[in-house]
Amino acid sequence: MPELVHITIDGQSIQAEKGSNLMEVARANNIFIPSLCYYEHIEPPLGTCRICTCRINGKYAPACTERISEGLVVEVNTPELQDTRKAVVEMMFAEGNHVCPACEKSGNCDLQHMGYELGIAATRFPHVFEDRRIDFQPRRMVMEHNRCIKCLRCVVDVKTETGKRVFNYQNRGNDTVVGIDYEQEAQLSEAQALHAMEICPTGAIIVRNNSLSMPFGTRKFDNQSVQRDYGRRKESARTRTPVMEKKIVATTSLAGCFGCHMSMLDIDTDLLDMVELVSFDKSPLTDFKQFTSRCHIGLIEGGVCNSDNVETLRLFREHCDLLVSVGECAVWGGLPTMRNGIPLGECLEEAYLNSPTGEPGAHIIPYHEDLPKILDRVYACNEIVKIDYHIPGCPPDANHIWKAVKNLLWGEEYSILYPEFKYD
Repeated sequence: MPELVHITIDGQSIQAEKGSNLMEVARANNIFIPSLCYYEHIEPPLGTCRICTCRINGKYAPACTERISEGLVVEVNTPELQDTRKAVVEMMFAEGNHVCPACEKSGNCDLQHMGYELGIAATRFPHVFEDRRIDFQPRRMVMEHNRCIKCLRCVVDVKTETGKRVFNYQNRGNDTVVGIDYEQEAQLSEAQALHAMEICPTGAIIVRNNSLSMPFGTRKFDNQSVQRDYGRRKESARTRTPVMEKKIVATTSLAGCFGCHMSMLDIDTDLLDMVELVSFDKSPLTDFKQFTSRCHIGLIEGGVCNSDNVETLRLFREHCDLLVSVGECAVWGGLPTMRNGIPLGECLEEAYLNSPTGEPGAHIIPYHEDLPKILDRVYACNEIVKIDYHIPGCPPDANHIWKAVKNLLWGEEYSILYPEFKYD
């Protein structure tokens, strides 16, 4: 018979088997402890990502490496620990080039899922935008180093039939990468290769000719949170009883695709109610080219890629009481930042001089004083002006946008549903 002991997690008394893993005990009792490196059958646990850090008997330690003993006291959801976990995940997003809409594993990605569960709308850290190598040499898979978080799962768990490792750590410190033994990779069966892709918590390992693309709503992390009390509310003093006086709204699109504006219109017939509550000033929705009055709120779609974007953004900041970045491009740069790891000169040469679609004989990069000057890279809106609030997504769900806007304008309390909080 297993020996049972008593422990306490966030003040809740729990009876558990002595020597069992703290992560498993928490899950069995519906207590959410986030993690990216923990995988049930890997023993001993890896303890590499540190997202599961808790306060255990007064000391900070990863929950995945902790064994249950009599009288264990665990703190999971203190404000300090929650902020620390968010900071670690934010650093992973900022350090890697995680462009979710362009990633094969979007919707099935553990890192993306942790962003949803922790409610990360924007990172507090600047994005690095390093141009890392993509390894196409393996026979049946592609290694995307831009997305690897070095969790160690593949290194420990992926082996050939003869027990030899396929993945390994190479170099040291900041130069550490996960390398592939090409000879051993060629020995993997199709099932073993697919297992490597599945246990990777990001889209770093992709098996050739095995698409993960599925319709939205059918992917692993689309519809249901792992937290029973999942819900998001604007963390501000704007929870007063709303007085629905009419407000003035301005919108614009910078380096984006207008997808966020299309999403704003996706509330369908509810748009008629919004028209009763707001009037649009300078906006593609009205085709007003100039501000006609001061606006209560400005909604910005798209990042900043040229001098015209900078001027427009500063004008919005000047004429709007509140400024909101809407969508991934505005929040941190999004898809357009895929050029950020490449020198601007090379981008222009490829687009205008070396492009197979260019006009024959027109070997010239356009330049004129009336053309906006392209910046060295694509910038997030908050790198140019002060942004008051972020609404992530590509594009954000229409309900997410208007729930946030109604909270900011009238103090209406709201909760964002899990399917509404998505980066793609």
